[in-house]
Amino acid sequence: MSLAFSIAGILAILISCLGLFALAAYEVQQRTKEIGIRKVLGASSESLIKLVSADFLILVMLGIVIAVPISWYLMNSWQEGFPYRSGLSLSTFLLAGILSLVIALLTVGVQAVRAAWANPVEAIKTE
Repeated sequence: MSLAFSIAGILAILISCLGLFALAAYEVQQRTKEIGIRKVLGASSESLIKLVSADFLILVMLGIVIAVPISWYLMNSWQEGFPYRSGLSLSTFLLAGILSLVIALLTVGVQAVRAAWANPVEAIKTE
């Protein structure tokens, strides 16, 4: 049973990463001209990566802020039915939040780096 839940959890994380990757790719494609113009005007690759990644990281942090209290409440109420409960610690939720931020940063970061390193001339002359 534990193996089945582990596989399902890993599949859920992979599917969410694919969705986030596709969403980041779509946003970079929509903002290609803006990124190219910013690069021609002297923006650094670091600032372009921050530009693309910031929106996604804010949304992930908002999701964490919403999910942590709800999951704490549900887990606490679920454990009330057991005679031997394991305590819920803040470190568990903190580790899960940090891990989800790192996964989102790596997923979106690939597209952000690709956009920052692209040739700005190709981006500007696309239309």
